[in-house]
Amino acid sequence: MVLAEYDFHLFDLDGTLVDAEWAYTRGVFDRVGDRLGRRFTDREAYVLWHGLGGSRGETLRGMGVDPDRFWPAFHDVEDPIARAEATYLHDDAARLLDRLDAVNRPVGLVTHCQRFLAEPVLDRLDLGSRFDAIVCCTDETGWKPDPDPLEVAMDAMGVDPRDRGYYAGDGESDVGAAWNAGLDAVHVERVGHADRGRCVLGDRRVEGFDELLEAT
Repeated sequence: MVLAEYDFHLFDLDGTLVDAEWAYTRGVFDRVGDRLGRRFTDREAYVLWHGLGGSRGETLRGMGVDPDRFWPAFHDVEDPIARAEATYLHDDAARLLDRLDAVNRPVGLVTHCQRFLAEPVLDRLDLGSRFDAIVCCTDETGWKPDPDPLEVAMDAMGVDPRDRGYYAGDGESDVGAAWNAGLDAVHVERVGHADRGRCVLGDRRVEGFDELLEAT
């Protein structure tokens, strides 16, 4: 995979470009557990935060937790400022974004992270200006693996449907969204196949973005 062969570049946010410190994640699940009357183990919190079990809705049901109760509680307890302060940009992601700035081709972001949480993160890490389009998924835009949110971003970026692009993300839904939108899929495996408990397919599978830079 050679970056110069692509006309545009699309990325997921959490688990792909950035991650949050574990202490913040553990605190969120403690507060959610207090609301639901159920304690989440470290493993359960880790699996849900990183989406290791595939669909988080199915994972929650497998844990005996109603997703319709979990998600409102989860979003209620999240503190946008605290999350932003606990979030860091991966070094390899910074290097890749620097390279893409130099080639001057459209770069977009499509994330399930809600706007009230994503914007403080992007502001604190000075990432907002790095993207020509930012899409935070909603019921209106659709949710990955549906292609709709990627297509919304592509439209905002002004790319031609015939242009060649890829979408890079850490989850199975990211790969599915890329393929459903007719893009190449780059799966970024930051937690490791053994920890995930499965191998996620993609047109390119990397442990970090330096592998793409080396190929280029």
